[in-house]
Amino acid sequence: MQSFRTEIENPVVERDIIELANKIELFHNGKIDEEKFRSLRLARGVYGQRQQGVQMIRIKLPYGKVTSKQLHRIADVSDEYSTGRLHITTRQDIQIHYVDINRTPQLWTELEKDEVTLREACGNTVRNVTASETAGIDINEPFDVSPYADAVFKYFLRNPICQEMGRKFKVSFSASDEDTGLAYMHDLGFIAKLKDGVRGFKVLIGGGLGAQPRHADVLYNFLQEDKIIPVMEGVLRIFDRYGERKSRAKARLKFLIKDIGLVDFINLVNEEHKALPNSIVPINIQDYKVSQPVNIEAPQVQIDDVISYNLWKQTNVIPQKQEGYVAIGIKVLLGDFYTDKARLLADLVSNYAAGELRLTLRQNILIPFVKKELLPYFYVQLSRLGFTDAGYNKTVDITACPGTDTCNLGIASSTGIAKELERIIKTEYPQYQNNQDLVIKISGCMNACGQHNMANIGFQGMSVRTKDKLVAPAVQVLLGGGNLGDGNGVFADKVIKMPSKRGPQALRRILDDFETNANGLNFVDYYTKQGKLYFYDLLKDLSNLDNLSQSDFIDWGNEEKYEKAIGIGECAGVVIDLVATLFLESEEKIENAKIDLEQGLFSNAIYHAYSSMVNSAKAILIADDVKTNSQAKIISDFDELYVASDKIKLGVSFADLVYQLKFYAPEKEFATNYISNAQSFLTEVKSFRTNFE
Repeated sequence: MQSFRTEIENPVVERDIIELANKIELFHNGKIDEEKFRSLRLARGVYGQRQQGVQMIRIKLPYGKVTSKQLHRIADVSDEYSTGRLHITTRQDIQIHYVDINRTPQLWTELEKDEVTLREACGNTVRNVTASETAGIDINEPFDVSPYADAVFKYFLRNPICQEMGRKFKVSFSASDEDTGLAYMHDLGFIAKLKDGVRGFKVLIGGGLGAQPRHADVLYNFLQEDKIIPVMEGVLRIFDRYGERKSRAKARLKFLIKDIGLVDFINLVNEEHKALPNSIVPINIQDYKVSQPVNIEAPQVQIDDVISYNLWKQTNVIPQKQEGYVAIGIKVLLGDFYTDKARLLADLVSNYAAGELRLTLRQNILIPFVKKELLPYFYVQLSRLGFTDAGYNKTVDITACPGTDTCNLGIASSTGIAKELERIIKTEYPQYQNNQDLVIKISGCMNACGQHNMANIGFQGMSVRTKDKLVAPAVQVLLGGGNLGDGNGVFADKVIKMPSKRGPQALRRILDDFETNANGLNFVDYYTKQGKLYFYDLLKDLSNLDNLSQSDFIDWGNEEKYEKAIGIGECAGVVIDLVATLFLESEEKIENAKIDLEQGLFSNAIYHAYSSMVNSAKAILIADDVKTNSQAKIISDFDELYVASDKIKLGVSFADLVYQLKFYAPEKEFATNYISNAQSFLTEVKSFRTNFE
C-alpha cells in the first residue's frame, strides 16, 4: 500500500502519517470497521463535524506556545485545506473546520515541517498538556513550568501506554498558587512549589467537569520534579488497565478513583513500580529553548484616542517578572480569528517581541516580552488588526465552545448567546470591562467544553419541551463556581432552566442584584451567603413556558425554527470492535513491539505486546457476546471462560501470562520473551476462532 509519501525527515512521524493515509484507503474500501477507524483518526486529531462529509482538525499546541513561524505555517494550512478561520480552544489548541478527510495526511505533513502535530489532539489519549499562559513571565511563579509541561508532552506522545485508553486524559501545569492552570479540574494537575530550594509540584488527581464534575484529590503536597513523569506513567497504566471501556458515562479517571477509592488506586500505582523504565526522570531545563526578545528601538507613533489607549493598558497589559518587559493580552471574541490577521500578528511579534505567542485557557492570545517603551507602537499595530478590545480576562471576556455551529453534541447555540451577553456587558455594564471578579462561561451541552460548571456564572445549552410538545432551545443557569487557588475550587450549582432567549434577562438580574447587595463580597462568597434558593426565586419567572413567543423557538444566530439534532459524540472515541479488526490490530501491535525492541525501547515494546494479548482476548470475548468493560475484566473473564474450562490451553493462567509485565523490569531478555508469548497467544486464539467458526 504505502503509496503516500511525506518527505518528512523524522521516520516516526512519517510512519504515523503514512499509517493514517493507509487506514483512510482501507476504510474507503470497506476493509476496516467504521468505529475502529474513528478511534484511529481521532487519535490523529481528525474529528467528525456536525456537517456531513467534512472534518474538524485539532492542532495540538502544548501549553499554548506557538512561534511566529508555526503560526505562519498554520495559517497557510488553513487557507489551503480549510476556510481561513482559526479557533482557539479552552485547551490551548487551534481548530480548523470543513476539511476533506482524504487531504488530512497531506495537511499533517505540511504542519510537521514546522514541528506542529495533530497526534493525540483528540480521542482516548493524553490530550494537550495545558499550562498557565503566563508561565515563564509570572511575577508570582517560583519557577517556569514550561519545560516540565514540554517534557511531559514529549514523553507521552506516541507512548503505547496511553494510545487506546477507555477515555481521554487531561493534564495541566499551574505557574503559581493562583492555580491559573486549573489543577483542581484535571485528571492530573501540577502546581509549582519550592521546598527548601528544591523544585517540585503539588499534585492533584481525579478532577473533571462534564455532567458530573469532580474536585481533584491531593495526591502529593510536594513531589520532586524528577518524579512527575514516573508518577504519571504509573497512573496511566492503572487507568488503562482498570478504567471503564463500555459505558462512556463512567469512563473517566474520576469515576475509577471514586469506585475503588484513592488509597487502593495509589496502591495499584505503586505496584507498577517494577514495570516502569525509570523510577526517576530528570528534566533538563537547560535544554528547553526559551524565546529571546529582540533588541529594537521603539518606532514613533501617534495615539489618537488616549482614553481608549489608557483603558487598554489598564486591562490588557500584564506585568512581567523580567525587568523592562510586559505582556499584552489580546481578547479574541469566542476564540475566532482569521489567517490574514494571524500572519500580520506573527510578523509583529517576530520583529518586535520574542517571536512567540501563548494561546490561553480563556481562548485568547498573550504576547510576552514586549518592551514597555514599545507599548504605544503595539497598540497602534494591534488596533489595525482589531485586536485592542479592552477587558482581557475580565468579566466581559466570555468563554464559549463552538456548540451547534460545528459540534455533533451541541444542543443549543453557545456562540450566539455569548456574543449577545458580551454586547450587554459592554453597553449596559461598562464597569465590568475592568472587573476581574466575574467569570462567565458557556457550553452548548453537558460535556462542558466551555467549562460552564466552574464559572461564577455559567450557561449550559439544552432544550425544553412545552405542554404542547413543542421544543425550544434553552439554557441551564449555573451559579457560584470559581477557582479559589492552590488546587482548590468550587463547582457551580444548577439553579434554573429557561428558554435561551431569556438568558440576557437572567444575566441582567444577576448583575443588578450583585451590584446592589454584595457589599464588597466577591461573587463566590456572595452566592454562598445568599444560597441557591435565593437565586432560583430571583429567576423563577423566566422559566415559565406558558408565555413563549415565536422568537423563543429560534436559537441565537439562526432564522429557522429550532430542531434538536444531536449527532454521535466523538470526544470519548466510543468503539464497537469487530473480531477481524481486533486481530488485525493485535498483529500491528506485535509488529510495533518488535520495532521498539530493535530500537532498545524495551518498556514500550512490552506494553505493545501486553496490549496485543488483551486485544486478542477481547476479540474472543466479543465473539461470544461477553461484555468487555475494562482490561482487567477481559483478563479475568478470559481465564474463567476459556482457560479454566480448557477450551484454550496456555499452560498457565492468562492472568499469569499477561501480568508478568508488573513483576519484571523492562529489560531486553524479558521483552523478547514477552513478545514471543504475545505472538504465540495470538496464533492460539486465532486458531480457536477458526475452529469455532
